[in-house]
Amino acid sequence: MEAIEVRQQTKCYHCGDDCGAETISAQDKNFCCTGCKTVFEILSENELCDYYALQVSPGIKQKDKTTLFDFLDNDEIVRGLLQYADETHARVSLAIPNIHCSSCIWLLEHLSRLSSGVVDAKVNFSERRLTIHFHHQELSLRQLAELLDRIGYTPVFNLEKQEDQQNLYQKFDKQLLIKMGIAGFCFGNVMLLSFPDYLGISELEKDYQVFFRWLNVLLSLPVIFYSGWDYFTSAVKSLRQRYANIDVPIALGLAVLFLRSFYEVASATGPGYFDSLVGLVFFLLIGKWFQNRTYQALSFDRDYKSYFPLAVLKREEEGYRPVVVNYLVKGDEMLIRNGELIPADSVLIDEEAFIDYSFVTGEAEPIQKGKGQYIYAGGRIVGKQARFIIQKPVSQSYLTSLWNEEGYLQREQRVKLVDRVSQYFTLVIVAIALVAAVFWQFNDATKTWLVLTSVLIIACPCALALSTPFTHGSLLRMLGKHHLFLKNADVIEDLQQVDTIIFDKTGTITDPKVKHITFEGEELSDAEQALVAAAVSSSTHPLSRYVKDFLRAQPSVYQIESFKEETGKGIVAVVSGVELRLGSAHFVGLAHRNLPQHSEVHLSIGGRYRGVFNVKNTYRSGLRTVVEDLSAKYRLLVLSGDNDQEKKALEKVFPPSASMYFEQRPDEKLRKVKQLQQEGAFVMMFGDGLNDAGALKQSEVGVAITEDVSSFNPACDAIMDANAFSKLSKLLELVLVGKRVVKASMGISLFYNLGGITFAVTGLLTPLVAAILMPLSSISVVVFTTSMIRMYAKQKRL
Repeated sequence: MEAIEVRQQTKCYHCGDDCGAETISAQDKNFCCTGCKTVFEILSENELCDYYALQVSPGIKQKDKTTLFDFLDNDEIVRGLLQYADETHARVSLAIPNIHCSSCIWLLEHLSRLSSGVVDAKVNFSERRLTIHFHHQELSLRQLAELLDRIGYTPVFNLEKQEDQQNLYQKFDKQLLIKMGIAGFCFGNVMLLSFPDYLGISELEKDYQVFFRWLNVLLSLPVIFYSGWDYFTSAVKSLRQRYANIDVPIALGLAVLFLRSFYEVASATGPGYFDSLVGLVFFLLIGKWFQNRTYQALSFDRDYKSYFPLAVLKREEEGYRPVVVNYLVKGDEMLIRNGELIPADSVLIDEEAFIDYSFVTGEAEPIQKGKGQYIYAGGRIVGKQARFIIQKPVSQSYLTSLWNEEGYLQREQRVKLVDRVSQYFTLVIVAIALVAAVFWQFNDATKTWLVLTSVLIIACPCALALSTPFTHGSLLRMLGKHHLFLKNADVIEDLQQVDTIIFDKTGTITDPKVKHITFEGEELSDAEQALVAAAVSSSTHPLSRYVKDFLRAQPSVYQIESFKEETGKGIVAVVSGVELRLGSAHFVGLAHRNLPQHSEVHLSIGGRYRGVFNVKNTYRSGLRTVVEDLSAKYRLLVLSGDNDQEKKALEKVFPPSASMYFEQRPDEKLRKVKQLQQEGAFVMMFGDGLNDAGALKQSEVGVAITEDVSSFNPACDAIMDANAFSKLSKLLELVLVGKRVVKASMGISLFYNLGGITFAVTGLLTPLVAAILMPLSSISVVVFTTSMIRMYAKQKRL
């Protein structure tokens, strides 16, 4: 008897590959190379071996790695890659193509346990990107790249930053198209080879009948083990995490259909269901392709950074004028005022500036920068204005990521809620399929397998899952079109629960473009007017802009030595050695003052009171109509920092039920919002984003109304162009309609699922037809949600 050599395969504990003859052992574990062993030791030393509990052999193979990161020793290259850097902190976003599962995400987001130099790490799974905040004095960018390489997640650096090509590649999923092509080719041939069985003539040629059936088996193999394999891997990974995603019933149906068909062919008891099996995978892939393309289109429509209303003052021949940041290019000079954001990497050309990078690093202490220093985007000017020369094009995607980070945890929780719903949905469907299969096994065994697979396929909750995101996506696009920009889709759900709306007065319901301004006091010389203009030029407050426009002086004649703006009180500045104070009467040191009839800005120069700028407000066009529409659905309030001399005028606009509070400091506005919330109110507040920052952040929905599109306030949930104010009631009504559209689309998908399951259980639906109907249900939901939102917007003339 011939001896048979039996070779025992040893798998690498880290990556799962065959170790071969070069097995390396450590801590009773086997590894295929020193790279995998090193990764395991790093994880073990840092108590991160839970990584291996998330998935069997989840690591990336380390053998024969030759990647070098010498180029990261070049300071110019590193500067081009970093999103932000100062003396201690740095932030970078890296492309990591090897991210492939939940264990990858877990490990990468725990990098701080591998190196103390890493402060924080976040994974964007859909884009395969890792954003890392780290201490570059302790861990250089090269060391960070080498650390990622050692644990199997080699970063890919694109020095040319061809973002358009990257986005195009992401949208054009070649692998999915190849899988579709193979499945389509096999489907066509299986259908052709199955015609004799369809027509009942296969009995005429027994030899060809067996050959054709086994040929169908052969053609089904690449479809199952390549084209449809993702469904099996996704199902297995989800079950390992102890939950069942929507791929579980699909994978189960494919497995049952393949095993049953193979059994029939092998036992010569029938032709099997290979036509249905291969066609099922083909149409499932078509549905996946359609969803990917639709999500990509939706993502483009929701790309609000293309609309984002951020502008800065750019130097022109006639002086500085507001320019949307999209139109800024390298070499442009921009002027950034107190509280405004630096939108692009640039070089400071003034002697000094104080910059708050709390949006990037989380540390609120302003950093002093000197002339000629390189300044990264994302910081906010504190104090006097400063001039910069742009060094890199503006990245609005980076700026909007700063705005959007506060909603990260909330989005995470909602995604998990959807997963739990999907899990129970899947378990119910599997139970229905098994009960139906048992029933038909005792009544008509020929229908058992068809019913089982048909139920599993037709009940896919894709349409149900698409109802909310597609409706919200359409709403985001429509609202952005009319210059109401929401932080994220979660804000829509908050808007739908609002029952109380608060309005600030100055700069919110008043129109800063139409002002009647006079100066009462000692006449100001041309030099004094220039001093005042220089002082207010650093402020973004509406009253400061009114004063500057009224003076029509050139502030560049004098140098601002120091500047401080006290929220809700006024500003104090030293201009060419002269101290100026502008603000409330008390702020400038005026002891007694009769109650004013309008907004006032008092002025003192060199410690001596000089007079007051009287600002008579004009209310926004369409305010009365907006208030009338909103008062029918919401409780309205007015919170103003000004006096109550305009109360009678406001009472003619607002209904008697509207409460009005005047002379409210920023902290008092905040307390009022908290009080309303304690009473059970769901608050939406409109403000200018300056004195109202605390109240805006406290509100469930805070909306900053901007006039010169220069505001960028991460404390708010939405930014509204002032020109869109007259459409406010219609836009909020559109949001409420979106809630009804979601419910209706969910009803359609549930009706589809119930109807489909009914036909599948009774044996009137084949798996092939179920695979065709499944993507059609998704299409119907997409068409319904988008068309309904557009139809309603058209009816309201939006």
